[in-house]
Amino acid sequence: MSTFARLAVAAVFCALPLAPALAAGPKLSPVGSWQSDDGQARVRVTMCGDGTQLCAQLVGLSGGARTPKNLRLLNSYVVQGAQRADDNVWEGMVRFNGTTATGHITLVSARQISVSGCQLGMCRTMQFNRVSGRGTAAPSVTAAAQPLPQMAPRTVGLTLSE
Repeated sequence: MSTFARLAVAAVFCALPLAPALAAGPKLSPVGSWQSDDGQARVRVTMCGDGTQLCAQLVGLSGGARTPKNLRLLNSYVVQGAQRADDNVWEGMVRFNGTTATGHITLVSARQISVSGCQLGMCRTMQFNRVSGRGTAAPSVTAAAQPLPQMAPRTVGLTLSE
């Protein structure tokens, strides 16, 4: 085997451990502003708590979403302290239509998130599209961390309608 061929083989073997890191590219971040598929709700997602948790604040309502129950939630946190459960998935408490349920935020792509909540076997999922914010670079933990908002504990029933 020629010297060039041996160097080429050695270079390939040395580069193999780097392949997964290079293929993964930059981490996606859910931080930013998002609007529901129907355009009736807007949320702002931030890192909170120790900088690894997600919070989402309901910042806009329009059309049929402007119900008395939803208007009471305007400018409040509808997701608080969601912990990373998997790659691009956070788990925590989610509020839908004035009720609280265990839920997930899934970063589907740089441009879309899915928010789902289930309580007593009934589930609901909403899709949101990015309006603004970071699509590719994960935010710095220290720069993005905000105090974790407090939610008063309460017992609620869940009624879902489409």
